[in-house]
Order: sequence, then C-alpha cells, then structure tokens
Amino acid sequence: MSDRGHMYEDASNREKRYVDVVSLTTADGRVTPLAIVWNDGRRYQIDRVTNRRQAHSLKTGGTGMRYTILVEGRQTHLWYDDYRGAWFVEAKREVSPGC
Repeated sequence: MSDRGHMYEDASNREKRYVDVVSLTTADGRVTPLAIVWNDGRRYQIDRVTNRRQAHSLKTGGTGMRYTILVEGRQTHLWYDDYRGAWFVEAKREVSPGC
C-alpha cells in the first residue's frame, strides 16, 4: 500500500486536538516549538524540528504551518492554525470502554 493510502487509512482514528505549546520566537519572527503540553499537564519535549511548511491536515482537517517534529525519537506533526491562533495535533481518538 502506498504512503498516501496509509494516511487515509487511519484518519478515522484521529481527531484534531488543540494543545498548549511552549515556543521560542526570535527577533525576526521565526517560531520554534520547544514542548507540547496536554490539557492534563503531561509535557513532551520536542527533540528537533525537521521541517516547517504550510500544509493541510489530511487526517483531521484544517490548515496552517505544519511542523515536522521529533518527540522521544518518533516523528510526528504539529500545526499552528493562523486563523485561530492556536496549535493542534492529530491525536489518537480516545475510545470509551463499552463502545
């Protein structure tokens, strides 16, 4: 299966989740995210930003500046939604017991 097919395959298991982000903004306006903070207080340090570009979230919808990041050695994406002025991720849907 192609990578493109794989992206669509797990889209139903993902939801857009807005998160707090600790970031550094330089004098010239460049933003670098440093850590993601979940609403329950868990904090994940961003090891490295490997790419940044305008992009759509194919799994959850929405658009913005997409940061390809490494967290605990794993690659993932983080978006900055310019319209809303907030950060979001494509989080795994939480399934309630008994569903």
